[in-house]
Amino acid sequence: MDTEIEYSSKFERMYKKLPIKIKEISFEREKFFRKNPFDPSLETHKLSGRLGGRWAFSITHKYRVYFSFHDNGVVRFHAIGNHDIYK
Repeated sequence: MDTEIEYSSKFERMYKKLPIKIKEISFEREKFFRKNPFDPSLETHKLSGRLGGRWAFSITHKYRVYFSFHDNGVVRFHAIGNHDIYK
């Protein structure tokens, strides 16, 4: 069963501003994520500090998605971009 994903309005705004190539890669990476959020190729990791309790996975070496797991089994994507998304 695929993971259900919700997109925050912030995520959607950030996604629209991404270069086309990154959008294409992001789409493919999300397919992996839906099958297994902890697929080793995604480099999924827990965040700390201000974003403690949230997680991130890699789109490319430079680009990331940060997200959270919810009790209802839904994953919420909060932001996408380079390391500035953590600020």
